[in-house]
Amino acid sequence: MAPPLLLLLLASGAAACPLPCVCQNLSESLSTLCAHRGLLFVPPNVDRRTVELRLADNFIQALGPPDFRNMTGLVDLTLSRNAITRIGARAFGDLESLRSLHLDGNRLVELGTGSLRGPVNLQHLILSGNQLGRIAPGAFDDFLESLEDLDLSYNNLRQVPWAGIGAMPALHTLNLDHNLIDALPPGAFAQLGQLSRLDLTSNRLATLAPDPLFSRGRDAEASPAPLVLSFSGNPLHCNCELLWLRRLARPDDLETCASPPGLAGRYFWAVPEGEFSCEPPLIARHTQRLWVLEGQQATLRCRALGDPTPTMHWVGPDDRLVGNSSRARAFPNGTLEIGVTGAGDAGGYTCIATNPAGEATARVDLRVLALPHGGNTSAEGGRPGPSDIAASARTAAEGEGTLESEPAVQVTEVTATSGLVSWGPGRPADPVWMFQIQYNSSEDETLIYRIVPASSHHFLLKHLVPGADYDLCLLALSPAAGPSDLTATRLLGCAHFSTLPASPLCHALQAHVLGGTLTVAVGGVLVAALLVFTVALLVRGRGAGNGRLPLKLSHVQSQTNGGPSPTPKAHPPRSPPPRPQRSCSLDLGDAGCYGYARRLGGAWARRSHSVHGGLLGAGCRGVGGSAERLEESVV
Repeated sequence: MAPPLLLLLLASGAAACPLPCVCQNLSESLSTLCAHRGLLFVPPNVDRRTVELRLADNFIQALGPPDFRNMTGLVDLTLSRNAITRIGARAFGDLESLRSLHLDGNRLVELGTGSLRGPVNLQHLILSGNQLGRIAPGAFDDFLESLEDLDLSYNNLRQVPWAGIGAMPALHTLNLDHNLIDALPPGAFAQLGQLSRLDLTSNRLATLAPDPLFSRGRDAEASPAPLVLSFSGNPLHCNCELLWLRRLARPDDLETCASPPGLAGRYFWAVPEGEFSCEPPLIARHTQRLWVLEGQQATLRCRALGDPTPTMHWVGPDDRLVGNSSRARAFPNGTLEIGVTGAGDAGGYTCIATNPAGEATARVDLRVLALPHGGNTSAEGGRPGPSDIAASARTAAEGEGTLESEPAVQVTEVTATSGLVSWGPGRPADPVWMFQIQYNSSEDETLIYRIVPASSHHFLLKHLVPGADYDLCLLALSPAAGPSDLTATRLLGCAHFSTLPASPLCHALQAHVLGGTLTVAVGGVLVAALLVFTVALLVRGRGAGNGRLPLKLSHVQSQTNGGPSPTPKAHPPRSPPPRPQRSCSLDLGDAGCYGYARRLGGAWARRSHSVHGGLLGAGCRGVGGSAERLEESVV
């Protein structure tokens, strides 16, 4: 019976160890070694009595509650260098005995509130080398009292759960190096009495707030252990805010200053204390006076310079600090916005800029123009022109009241650039100070306001955008119950309308007018020139025909090759050539053609005389005779 029982025990032991893993049973502790096995998930048949489970260097992508269910005795869990991107809620919920959890070298992007719930006795948590950009504030709550080693290095963290980290009294080592942390809250490490190593290397810290933790080690009796602090690789701004740290002599470290320019590149501990200086605030520009209509938004601006950057505050007319509320909002850059102004908001406001080097102040006067009372108005109704009084777009959204069925708001007589807004008298029991028209178009998101007297029930909108859709609402401003109350706003109605498109006839007419004017001008010049030239020809031709003087050739030489000039001879008369002349292309008869040729020849003869200084031509004969040939020689 012994051999079968032995085989059964061996078979049961083999079934408790996953096939690709190696199991070691050493002195009542079972170790399951599954590293470098190419696993895609946690083996489901791992012995629940395992004390040490190594799953490093695999391809596991996600963790869930079934993976470690009932493994209450597990002490050491290694999941380094996998491809884990997600940890389900309470995936480690049954690991109440877990002391060490290694999750480094994975692809975690964030940790939720329930991702690490369960291991209440965890002492070492290694999360380095991931892609963590966010850690939920309560992610470490289950092991705040027991955690001794926290490694968050080589991630993308800008913020960490400082409240949770500051409540870890047993923490010895905190590694936050190679992240994107740009600020440390004051007193973040004040309660970490056991901390012996703090690594802040290669972050984006420009300054460090004073903390009692950093001075530990100077007094050996008062401090349990010296603190090893590393903060090199940060863009330290070496001014008076870091003077407290400079006084902690640490000549062995190699931190350098990144600014101001005079200290850039110098070793932090080698800079004399006197060069850690600050510049007091200087208010560069601010609003001096501001007038607003009652009910509008008021924006007060104040800009200050200094080193370090000043903190801005506002003090109201009642000498109280103005904070963020439903009606007012103060921005860090020095801008103060009052949403809906009332008579009680008027007065002097003080802008205060402070930094460690001092403070500077500036005064801003706010005037709130009260709206006229509706009972005192006696103006007759009519069609007023457009008003230029505009308010902020935010005021309309804060108006109270319900939509009235009467009077209805209508927009008529709409053209490409204008429209007539009409509304009824409303309820006579409700006093109205003024009407307010708000509208905007599809071409521009800006909300435009128009103020209309209470006696009017028409308003002509001008300067609209052609071919645009408009949304318009009408509000009634009523007097407040008390002098310090806000103006009551009541919505009377809204309307939607579209302006007509711009007519292309104007552009075409303009082009036609311009082209016609140009054509007429050029044509007039050409006609005038032609008339002048024709008249000149007629005058000269008539003068040549009436004179009938024979032309003589004097001091005229023909162009030769150097020989003597030939004696001019008279040409014998000859009959006209048999071919018709060019001037006889019209059916005018011989006499008419000859007379026209004679006048034209005389005109050209005079032109030749004026240009060359010599008169060339031939005598003219009577009608029906032969004419001498006109030749032109070079003088």
